[in-house]
Amino acid sequence: MSYLRFDKTQMTNLQDSLFKEFLITSRSGAYCSTTLVGCNIRKYHGLLVVPVPQLDDENHVLLSSLDETVVQHGAEFNLGLHKYQGDNYSPKGHKYISSFEWEKVPTWTYRIGGVVLKKEISYGVFDSRLYVRYTLLEAHSKTTLRLKPYLAFRSVRQWTHENGTANTGYEPIDGGIRMNLYSGYPDLNMQLSKEADFHYHPDWYRGLEYPKERERGYDSLEDLLVPGYFEIDIKKGESVIFSAAMQPESPKKLQEMMEAEIAPRLPLDSFYHCLMHAAHQFKYQHAGENYILAGYHWFKPRARDTFIAMPGLTLCIGEVEEYEKYMVTAEKAIRQFISGEPITVKIYEMEQPDVLLWAVLCLQMYGKYVNRKSCYEKYGQLLRDIMAYIQGGKHPNLFIHENGLLYTNGKDEPVTWMNSVANGRPIIPRSGYIVEFNALWYNALKFYEQLLLEFGTEADHHTAELLHKEADKLAASFKQTFLNEHGYLLDYVDGQMMDWSVRPNQLFAIALDFSPLTLKERKGVLDICTRELVTPKGIRSLSPKSGGYNPLYVGTQVQRDYAYHQGTAWPWLTGFYLNAYLRVYKMSGVNYIERQLIGFEEELFYHCVGTIPELFDGNPRFSGRGAISFAMNVCGILSALHLLEKYKIEEE
Repeated sequence: MSYLRFDKTQMTNLQDSLFKEFLITSRSGAYCSTTLVGCNIRKYHGLLVVPVPQLDDENHVLLSSLDETVVQHGAEFNLGLHKYQGDNYSPKGHKYISSFEWEKVPTWTYRIGGVVLKKEISYGVFDSRLYVRYTLLEAHSKTTLRLKPYLAFRSVRQWTHENGTANTGYEPIDGGIRMNLYSGYPDLNMQLSKEADFHYHPDWYRGLEYPKERERGYDSLEDLLVPGYFEIDIKKGESVIFSAAMQPESPKKLQEMMEAEIAPRLPLDSFYHCLMHAAHQFKYQHAGENYILAGYHWFKPRARDTFIAMPGLTLCIGEVEEYEKYMVTAEKAIRQFISGEPITVKIYEMEQPDVLLWAVLCLQMYGKYVNRKSCYEKYGQLLRDIMAYIQGGKHPNLFIHENGLLYTNGKDEPVTWMNSVANGRPIIPRSGYIVEFNALWYNALKFYEQLLLEFGTEADHHTAELLHKEADKLAASFKQTFLNEHGYLLDYVDGQMMDWSVRPNQLFAIALDFSPLTLKERKGVLDICTRELVTPKGIRSLSPKSGGYNPLYVGTQVQRDYAYHQGTAWPWLTGFYLNAYLRVYKMSGVNYIERQLIGFEEELFYHCVGTIPELFDGNPRFSGRGAISFAMNVCGILSALHLLEKYKIEEE
């Protein structure tokens, strides 16, 4: 039995199954995503969603959905499901689903009387081609299959409505038809592996409603064009493949092509393998460069997310070559930024002042998982250049003060990962001496010193001595500035402004390899974070005891922005928290870590199955919110699993 499996009772209960989603991706940034019952509930949902670079930098929904109808003895059984305005569902085909499971590809089994039909969906890793394979497992009489495509041809950030501009005509091609509703879009080629009849009958289906958009305070209605339907006879034991892509293919090759796509895929037979699969879904290739998408459905490659997520998505699962591929592209962005050149690769937000600090930590992780000598040989010069850039005061918004602390102006624009805004201003104006910036900087100084002492020249040893003195000065100032009489760290300090909120950013001062705090001080910080910030679904962004606590990420965009970092729980911080826990409590913390990870395994069966969403409410029921799959969170849990395995091996 598959690990990711849902039975008929679960699938036919729409209160539950309507909000379970799935995601299949390609390296081009294209994807296939909808709910397990096939009913789109977001404007981002669609079976073929692809980038259209000639139009903009967004993804576009070409094929929104595909309805199947089984015909026997003139009776029609429609397997589709759509939500229309006013909580009307039609045609309620989910009642025929007897099971859903995902081993290598998402697989549905439908039972209609004596007919048993299996449906499998796969996606081209590199060519963004959708494959839907139908296999008739049981039938006692002649069976016909009808396939009705719903077309959108729109950006994921817009809606389509009935209009007279759309080109509703089609062109016959081998095994199917070609359509293109609007100028500037690529063609949509819909083909079948077996000869089929296409019945042309264009019509607009009006008033489809997407409840997730309504829940988020947006418009939620659209119209979709149905050009007609394909009709094909199918025999018991026979398989027929429907394909949708921007380029046509020989129908005779579809079966072979689909099998070639499925064969190398990782079976989703465990918690760990599901997270590995999720890690692979963030891979994005463009113009020969390799990127990490920050999340689905709406995120792009962002610098901070890239450097935080890269080690967990690659090194923690033994994929060193993938790390090195990502770093080739990332290094280009770093070098162009520190040289003041236009950034030609598609990594966004390189100018954020903490990005280079996270980049150093990312390089340090390579040294830990591979070895420091390889790290020095491969990335030593990059590390030198980053450190020289920061120490030389060349960053426009990152300054080293006389006390050794890093200072940043975050009053006018957000400069940290807590970056929500309202009316163009930071909701949390973290500015001045920011706790994680200085924890990362202390760690960077000590890591650089370590490499120079181990592998550097005599001149490098002299530089290491200077780094040692600089780190000592920083450590003293760090404690004097951030450590308060209650035993935890202030979040940021700017002149007379001191933020006493209990936030998770202090965890970095006790989780990294090098800490400016003593063991006793680290234990004090950890214990307060454990009492006030830890939830079963991640680390709260703000303690319930602090002012402004707002743990529920619901409502309109503005309401959600105000809650985004004011009490919501973030799984990516769990990896750092558990690392800090083990540093303080050693082997006695292993059982605690195992208990903490249990809460994440059950999340693979909610929201988007097989992965971890962007954030969770900070209060029970700790509901998953935001993006359906988030790179930093998958990284955080993989890092925690790797850490746990490492300690177990050491115990043995």
